[in-house]
Amino acid sequence: MKSLPAWPRDWGLCLRFYSRLDWGGPRHVEMSRFAEALRTLPLAGGAIGVIGALALALSRALGLSPLVAATIGVAALVAVTGGLHEDGLADVADGFGGGVTRTRKLEIMRDSRLGAYGGIALGLSLLLRVSPLSALAERSTLLAVAAMIATGALSRMAGLAPLLALSPARPEGAGAAMPRPSSRALAQGAALAALLSLAPALFGASLGQVLAADLAACLAAVLVARLAGRQIGGYTGDVLGAAQQAAEIAALLALSAG
Repeated sequence: MKSLPAWPRDWGLCLRFYSRLDWGGPRHVEMSRFAEALRTLPLAGGAIGVIGALALALSRALGLSPLVAATIGVAALVAVTGGLHEDGLADVADGFGGGVTRTRKLEIMRDSRLGAYGGIALGLSLLLRVSPLSALAERSTLLAVAAMIATGALSRMAGLAPLLALSPARPEGAGAAMPRPSSRALAQGAALAALLSLAPALFGASLGQVLAADLAACLAAVLVARLAGRQIGGYTGDVLGAAQQAAEIAALLALSAG
């Protein structure tokens, strides 16, 4: 990995952290480089989105309905990430919904067992992604493909909102280990996310829908950050996962509206 140029190396770090995809390096992620490597996060998110998009496109090519194709596309996303973000969403829902005190909420979030609140959150997350993707695929397979790539990039960059707005809720864990991106990396990442979010406009989405998706993704992630600040006084890795899920759902809903 050290022989690779900086951008491909950083992209590989983000891919290995956010998915089960590899980029010619060890599975251990060099967290010390993440402050700079996060500039490539939209590219990694877009690559993850490509996997789901290919699954959706192949399903449509085989004659499957838009609903079934969208379901398979989302299933591919879950498979390629190992359910990383979904697990975070479920833990946050269980902790915030089932705990009374801050300490108890954090304890529940660490429990690997799935509770009622987490199960409901997972079901709603899948439904709220499959449904708009199905609507987009019914209009155009290429539009749905572009939406998966765009929201893959956009949601992961927007999902950093808790990291930027809050302090770690506990001194250890993946959340505490994640460094804040440098100002340069943040600007570069935001520019890449904005650029990739334009992809649906090439296949039928209006610029208004694209801008609405950008705004909705950012707003959803910020709301998750505000909720986490009130509930546990900071962020954890699970909160970052929940923010990504909220951003992806909001962006897909905005793209499919109208």
